[in-house]
Amino acid sequence: MSVLLSDVVSGSAVRLRGRLWRLSAAELRTAAIEASAEILRLEAVRVAVVDELSLRPDDQVIASRGVGCWLAANTMLQVRDGKKIAALGAALRPFPAVAARFDVGDCSFDHAVLIVAFCESPPKGMPDAALPRCIDLLLAAASGVEATTTKVRNVIATLERVFESDDIPPAEDVDRNELRIASTLNGRVVVRGDFDALTGEMLLSALSSLTMPTPTPDGTPDARSAAKRTADGFTELIRRYLDCAKTGTDGGQRPHVNVHINARDLAEHRDCAAAPSPDGGGVAVSDIDVGHMPWLGPLSVSQTRLLGCDCFLSTVLLDDHGAPLDAKPGKRLVSAEQRVALIARDRGCAFPGCTCVPAWTDAHHIRHWASGGPTVMSNLVLLCRSHHRLMHRKTGFVGKWVIRIGVDNKPWFIPPPSIDPQQHPRPANTTFKT
Repeated sequence: MSVLLSDVVSGSAVRLRGRLWRLSAAELRTAAIEASAEILRLEAVRVAVVDELSLRPDDQVIASRGVGCWLAANTMLQVRDGKKIAALGAALRPFPAVAARFDVGDCSFDHAVLIVAFCESPPKGMPDAALPRCIDLLLAAASGVEATTTKVRNVIATLERVFESDDIPPAEDVDRNELRIASTLNGRVVVRGDFDALTGEMLLSALSSLTMPTPTPDGTPDARSAAKRTADGFTELIRRYLDCAKTGTDGGQRPHVNVHINARDLAEHRDCAAAPSPDGGGVAVSDIDVGHMPWLGPLSVSQTRLLGCDCFLSTVLLDDHGAPLDAKPGKRLVSAEQRVALIARDRGCAFPGCTCVPAWTDAHHIRHWASGGPTVMSNLVLLCRSHHRLMHRKTGFVGKWVIRIGVDNKPWFIPPPSIDPQQHPRPANTTFKT
């Protein structure tokens, strides 16, 4: 590493902008990554120091009504942020595994807060013996550069539904549903609602095709904000309902609620899904026995069974790895059955790190149709419009990322040497194991 690059990471930011032009793009990327790692390290140091100070407060801390308020008074932090730092330090004490991962910088502050909150108030139906394994699952979701708050929250929601109790989960309690519609003084209407997960899934499914960006006739990108598109889509949804409940399409199908679950899990709920697999491997979050909705994620087995009493049931045949099998080759356009199978396998855009939902994805031919690639499951992968466009049309990007179907019959992505000189294959975004 050059002397200048070392100065960038460890030195002051004063007059730094005027010197950054001397760094190459690769050095700038390295500096950004190392600076982020340094921030995580210092965050852990601050939490540890503040926690120790809370155990041995002196007159200044006592006079400030706690270490959190003292920290805020002597730094540029807000009081609420100072209290959050002090609270995390105290919460980490009973959970050394979480503290150790946080201290080495492999778990962010926000993710550590989520994990210890789950550990302090686990689901009522969860036995004490399952907590260590659940912590392992949560730490796996929170570790590494691919960790996202959405992924951590999804694992928490899944675990809450795995260990069902007699109490209805908050996400499925319809008695909490509220919708407030009020007119304002200037004649407009304000809408505010709070719904259970299933109602939310129905609403998001109905709105998905109505809220997508729509270019103008001359090709100009849609200038509407996401909030404006949602408002326009909601207006159109009401208009279609009043016009005899006309429906649009969602990824080639009419909007409806999709819930995915293994047949054996629907028939009989296992005692504890958070257990090692028979072959000694890790536990895949996607394999835990709960239902899964494309928009809002996990759904408890009991609620899934309730839906299964009166529904249109589609069956997707899976292999030993959980990948859908296909027996309808020869057509360029992906059939409705194939799309259902792709959604069951990829759960959205499969490109590593992408969180795009299934409704906003296209079925991409790994070996292009024009080059003789068949329309079969082993040659298809779901990609969002952005990554699909990059694979086909982006100058300097086409052909650099290679997609292969692995021995597990799921897609793997091989990055170009400019990103990973060793070109280690990366799993699809939803192929996640501890």
